Amino acid sequence: MSDKKSFDTFIFDLDGTILDTLPDLVVVTNEALREQGFPERTHDEVLSFVGNGLVALMYQAVPENTPKDIADQAVACWKRFNLEYDNHLTAPYPHVPETLAELRRRGCKLGVLSNKFDGGVHKIIAQCLPGLFDVEHGECEEIPRKPNPAGLLRTIEELGSTPERTAYLGDSPNDILVAHRAGACGIGVSWGYHTAQEMRDAGSDIMLESFSDLLEYAPEV
Repeated sequence: MSDKKSFDTFIFDLDGTILDTLPDLVVVTNEALREQGFPERTHDEVLSFVGNGLVALMYQAVPENTPKDIADQAVACWKRFNLEYDNHLTAPYPHVPETLAELRRRGCKLGVLSNKFDGGVHKIIAQCLPGLFDVEHGECEEIPRKPNPAGLLRTIEELGSTPERTAYLGDSPNDILVAHRAGACGIGVSWGYHTAQEMRDAGSDIMLESFSDLLEYAPEV
């Protein structure tokens, strides 16, 4: 432990990092597309669209040259379906709940910062990982989409911490970029929606093969 970095603040991306939400993202995306009269997208297509927020996802999911106002209607449909949908296919990745509980036991500050829209973040955390985070943020007017560091810096401040004491975990290159822009440690995960090699190439300071490995970088008690 002595030769490893240690942090008392951990902030997490959501989709592809702590929760495997992709199966439900496919369902909700295709429901929104069907309502607009558009063809459905495959699992792999939706996978290629995630990571930059809901608007980016749906703008790619609708057919090419779709007028913006129609694409925006699809975004609104997605939000409505998501809030009504029970997300029964979403689940935490292995070792996530117990590792988060142990981090809390050790006195660590825990937060979530996602490019998912803010209402969706609060809903899915309340369903899948209730009571484990001190601060939760999704994209909204006050929280710009990553890799803008403003949202991460605000989350760190709300946790009463500093970038130097903070590690941000994610499964996309933008997650590592936002961590570095904020002055925090960027931890890449190998199980998410981007490959481990992509995460290494993005400059991850640390790579995790299992979520439970995160305990090696937390204070011992």
